[in-house]
Amino acid sequence: MNLLASRALPYAVVALAACTWGTWAMVLRSVEARWAMPSAVEATVTMAVITLVSALAMVRDRTHRPASWKARAWVVCSGFADALNVLLFFAAYRHAIAVSVLTHYLMPVFVAAAAPFVLGEKMTARSALAIALSLSGLGVMVGPSITAASGHIVLVSALLGAGSAVFYATNVIANKFVAGSFSTNETLFWHGLVATPFLAAFVPPGAWATLDPRGVLVFGALAVFPGALAGMAFLWGLRRIPAAHASTLALLEPLVATLLGTIFLGEHAGFSVMIGGPLILMGAVLVLAQPAAPNEPASGGRSTW
Repeated sequence: MNLLASRALPYAVVALAACTWGTWAMVLRSVEARWAMPSAVEATVTMAVITLVSALAMVRDRTHRPASWKARAWVVCSGFADALNVLLFFAAYRHAIAVSVLTHYLMPVFVAAAAPFVLGEKMTARSALAIALSLSGLGVMVGPSITAASGHIVLVSALLGAGSAVFYATNVIANKFVAGSFSTNETLFWHGLVATPFLAAFVPPGAWATLDPRGVLVFGALAVFPGALAGMAFLWGLRRIPAAHASTLALLEPLVATLLGTIFLGEHAGFSVMIGGPLILMGAVLVLAQPAAPNEPASGGRSTW
């Protein structure tokens, strides 16, 4: 029984982390209902929290060999990409939760599409099918919104969510070139030092002066859980189970986010979302479940949050 429990623990930790990510909409909406703040402020505070927590964890999680300049450059690239990923994702959540989180999970499909050009990986039939399925799902969700006057919310959410997925995929690819040069928490810390001031530059002029400090502190405290601790828990589990398993469990996030949005925030996914969303997730599962290329570092799942 103890052996079975020890094997199941990493899976349970990864699943819990994914479910915690699914609470982002609840965190954002609950804080925004009491203290109005721009998405750029939310993204900046979240990245600052991740950077601080990873700095503390880095005390016991460090590499002792110097990194190459190429690896350092990829960490900088990762910081810019993750900053835009978080910024667009938070902005998307202000509109339609289900559409935002489902289009955000176009990430594995975008990685598969870019891999032949950036990583020199061969395009497989499974990857091609996954791309076709996911893009079809995106079209099903967005198509009716283009002509419907009331569908602009779905359209904006889909565009922002898909935009976040592009930068999420860029971050994943960048991290492939960092593996082995930095520990997990070193990567989080150094990329956060780049991402945090970059995100702060998107905050509207004068916005900081009008913010209620209590709202910023409350949001920062809440962001520790889905922002930093869930990411660290996911990465802990990722080191102990196959990357494909961890990445597939990460798909619990859109399920939890959609359920919480429906139950507590009164958002109801339309028919097009109910059809297009599963197509996107089917494409993601096809990509995540295929065997890794020989000598390819495992890089499933999220990078920071």
